[in-house]
Amino acid sequence: MKALLFTCFLVPWLASGSAQRSNQDSQLIPGSVAGRELGGYFTDQIALKSRRRALPPHADMADEPDDSPIPEGGDATDLPTCLLCVCLTGSVYCEEVSPDMTAVPTLPKETAYLYARYNKINKITAKDFADIVTLRRIDLTGNVISEIEDGAFSKLTLLEELSLAENRLVKLPMLPAKLTTFNANYNLLRTKGVKATAFKKLTKLVNLFLANNQLEAVPQFPESVRIVHLQNNNITEISADTFCKGNDTYYLRPNLSEVRMDGNPVLLSKYPNSFTCLKSLPIGRYN
Repeated sequence: MKALLFTCFLVPWLASGSAQRSNQDSQLIPGSVAGRELGGYFTDQIALKSRRRALPPHADMADEPDDSPIPEGGDATDLPTCLLCVCLTGSVYCEEVSPDMTAVPTLPKETAYLYARYNKINKITAKDFADIVTLRRIDLTGNVISEIEDGAFSKLTLLEELSLAENRLVKLPMLPAKLTTFNANYNLLRTKGVKATAFKKLTKLVNLFLANNQLEAVPQFPESVRIVHLQNNNITEISADTFCKGNDTYYLRPNLSEVRMDGNPVLLSKYPNSFTCLKSLPIGRYN
C-alpha cells in the first residue's frame, strides 16, 4: 500500500538546486537560503514532483510521497509538515506553501534551521517552539505576523539568527540572549512597543535591522553591535548618550562601524557631540 504519510523526504539531488529571493530593501539574515548547509534548495513544487517522478524504476514506491491533489479549501495545518515542506536532517524549508500556511508548522525535534518565508502565518504562540530547543536560525520573513506571545522564544537558548522582517508587528517580545543577528525591517514598530532593555542585554548581538518602521527614538543596544539599520523611521532627535557616553570624552566605540539613519526627520548636524566615539558618522541628513 502506498504510504500516505511521508517523513522528511531525503533527496541526494537537492544540493544542486537553488532558490533565492533577493530584496535589496530588506536585510535578510545572512545565509538565510541555507547555502552553508545545502548549497541551495528547491521550493518549487512542480520541480520537486518532476524530480520525484525521475527516480530510478527500482526505487521503493512506499517511500515516495503522495502526489494526489490537496482538496480545495484545505489548510496547510491539516497535513504533515514534511509533506508540505522540504525536510532534511536539521533543516525545514516552507516557502510560499500552498494551501496557505497560517501557523508555525509542527517541527521535527532535531530542527536547527527553519525557513518559513512568504506564507500567511499571523501569530507565534508560546507553544510553537517550546519543544524545539535545538533551533539556531528562524526566518519568518514576509508573513502577516501581528502578535508574538510572551515567552515564545524563551527556551531557544541556542538561537543565533532571527528574522521577522516584512510582517505587521507593533511590539517585540523578549529575545533570546545569544542572538547575533535580529531583523525586524518593514514592520509597524513604534518606540513604545520596544522595551528599553530589548537589545541591551543581547551581549552577542552584531547585526540589528529595524529599518522601515515607526520608531521615534534610537533604541539602546550593546557594545557588541557592528551594524545598525534605522533608516525610514520617525526619529526626530538624538542625544549625547544615544551612541556614546556624553560624560566621557575618552570613550570609544570601535565595533560600531555602520549606522544608517537616512529617511528620518532628524537633522544629524544639530548633534555633533553625539558621534565623537564612533569611527564614522551615521548615514543620514546633515543639511
